Amino acid sequence: MSTVKEHYENVLSDVYIWMFDGFESGLNKNTEFFKMHKVSPTRSGVAIDLGAGCGFQSIPLAKAGFTVTAVDLDNKLLSELECRSDQLPIKIVQDDLVDFDKHTEGNAELIVCMTDTLCHLETKAKVLSLFEKVMTSLEESGQFILTFRDLSFELSDLDRFIPVKSDDDTVFTCFLEYEPETVKVHDLVYRKKEGNWCLSRSYYRKLRLSKEWIDEQLSNVGFTQIESTVDKGFVTVIAVK
Repeated sequence: MSTVKEHYENVLSDVYIWMFDGFESGLNKNTEFFKMHKVSPTRSGVAIDLGAGCGFQSIPLAKAGFTVTAVDLDNKLLSELECRSDQLPIKIVQDDLVDFDKHTEGNAELIVCMTDTLCHLETKAKVLSLFEKVMTSLEESGQFILTFRDLSFELSDLDRFIPVKSDDDTVFTCFLEYEPETVKVHDLVYRKKEGNWCLSRSYYRKLRLSKEWIDEQLSNVGFTQIESTVDKGFVTVIAVK
C-alpha cells in the first residue's frame, strides 16, 4: 500500500488538473464557491489552505484579497501552483497539513481544507488533532471551511467500480474496497504514449468520515456556528469560531 504522498507521486499528481477539466475549470469552480459563500477578507486577511495542491483554492483566495499560506505534500502540484501564482500573495509550503502551524505566525481569518483532503489523514485522532489546531489558529469569528466525500455509506458489488474520467488519451478507473474505518482506494490510470497504452496503478486508504461525526467533533473543540450540507455525497462544512 502507498502512503498518500506516494500515491500522488505515482499516479494522481500527473492527472490531477486533467481530472478537473483543466486548470481554469478548477479555478472557476472554487472562485464561484467562495463567491456563493461570501468569502472575502474583513479582518486580518490571513488565510491558510490545507491540501493546497496546484492552487485551486489558494489562487482564488489570493485574488479575493487574502494573504495565503498554501500547504501540501506533493511537489509536482506545488510546482504547478508556483508557476501559476504570478505575483499573488501566496506562501508555498511543502509539508504535512497537520503541521501547518509550524509555518504560520499569528492567527488566521480563514482556514480551508477542501476537495477530500481531510479523508487523507491516517486516523480520526489526527482529524481531531487538526481541528484543535485549527481552532487555536483562527481569529475570533474566523471561519473554517471543509469539503469532503462522505464514505461512511458503503457501495457494493459492481457499484464499487467507478469510471472517474476518460478521453482519447487517458482512462481513469477507481475501485473501492471497504474496511471498518477506512476505504482502500485503488486507482488505475491508462495513458496513451506514442500509440501505446501505459498503466499507472496504486492504492491508498481514505478515512470514512460522516457529516454527523465531523459536526460533533467541531462542536467539541469549540466552534460555535456549524453549517453543513450534502450534495451528491460531498459534504460542505462552514464552522465559525
